[in-house]
Amino acid sequence: MLATLGTTVVEALRIGVGFLWTAAWAIIMGLVITSLVQVYVSKERMAAVLGEGDVTGVTKATLFGAASSGCSFGAVAIGKGLFKKGAHVVNFLAFMFASTNLIVELGLMILLLLGWEFLVAELLGGLLLIAVMAVIVHLTLPENLFDEVRAELNQRDRDHGVSADPTCGMDGKEEYSLVTDGGETLQFCSAGCMETYQQEVASSGGWRDELLSWGGWYRVANQYRKEWSMLYEDVIAGFLIAGFVIVFVPQWVWNTLFLQGDGLLVSAENAVMGVAIAVVSFVGSMGNVPFAVALWGGGVSFAGVIAFVYADLITVPVLNFYRKYYGWTVMAYIFGVFFVTMAFTGFLMEQLFDVLGIVPDLAAGVTASEQTYFELNYTFYLNVIAFAVSGFLFYVYRRGLGAPGQYRDPVCGMRTDDDGASATYDGETYYFCSKACERAFEDTPGEFATADPVISDGHDHH
Repeated sequence: MLATLGTTVVEALRIGVGFLWTAAWAIIMGLVITSLVQVYVSKERMAAVLGEGDVTGVTKATLFGAASSGCSFGAVAIGKGLFKKGAHVVNFLAFMFASTNLIVELGLMILLLLGWEFLVAELLGGLLLIAVMAVIVHLTLPENLFDEVRAELNQRDRDHGVSADPTCGMDGKEEYSLVTDGGETLQFCSAGCMETYQQEVASSGGWRDELLSWGGWYRVANQYRKEWSMLYEDVIAGFLIAGFVIVFVPQWVWNTLFLQGDGLLVSAENAVMGVAIAVVSFVGSMGNVPFAVALWGGGVSFAGVIAFVYADLITVPVLNFYRKYYGWTVMAYIFGVFFVTMAFTGFLMEQLFDVLGIVPDLAAGVTASEQTYFELNYTFYLNVIAFAVSGFLFYVYRRGLGAPGQYRDPVCGMRTDDDGASATYDGETYYFCSKACERAFEDTPGEFATADPVISDGHDHH
């Protein structure tokens, strides 16, 4: 019995890690592209034009979302920032849909793990989701409710001294604050975001000049590191859970939850059930693609699987964020609008693909258990290139090549200037990127005071 269980667990891990290996290059290259866009496309300009809920506003919100990051929580945080600044409800919801459904890394992953039909359904469906949601909101929007919530949100943040991080939209913290030349105090959620802001202020010239300098690459590397820090738990959890779901969930469970056969009723039930499972699956963002492979392998219809993929903005942890930000009523409204939008769009996609004759054939595919994942093929070579690019960016970041500031924080290795926290030890003054690093240093200074704190030419003195 134990031996059988052991073999099954090993098989689940083989499939989960195999999926991850298949999609690794796509995730890495997608995040590199995202980081380049994040660094070189001005968010401020985009945010400033999201006031109106008309077609132009929604289009801009969609483009802005597609150029943003793919983490559900990141999307919700930036959405909150846009809403606080006065963006129309339709626009900040459209932004959240676009930044979780119309992004490069997600598209590449869907193409690799589910096939081109799902990619077309994801991109076309992403636009349709936004259109359907806009219609529902315009028909049902309790206008005053959102105005009151916006005022409350701004008031609450003022009372608690919370200001939005100008880099990422998350709540800023007092320990990461700086005063601009204009005398305005800005707060950031982390040392990384504060550093990003300082780089943006310090950088000069167009993106071409930037990419020919170490400073430009340092900014991309810092953004890439932040993208990973938001996503890695979701990604790893999604792949491992998918392996276990494929191996351990018996077929009768899928047959019970999802109606079998053809027809509009079956398609509609599958789409609704796909969204419902996404809500309780706790896997958000990119992690739900491998889980979708498990559903597809379990015989769930096209409508059910694609609706599941759409639904990463209403998983239980994300709903909790809405509740925290906007209160129960708005959370319930967003949940209702999103649920109907996602299920309806999944259903529509299957009908449309059926008419076009491009619903993928489940029987034609190789099952996850029959697949061999690790061989010398294009995946191997693309992964080698992707890991090399990733290694290069982490190296640039760790070495601080071209980063602003002439001092190295001895605790975290980040570059910093002499206007922040500092401490003297053994006759040498050390500078820190944050109070947290300063405290860590003061607890055990001997552990950290091993290198010269001054940096020259992008290299440390030793």
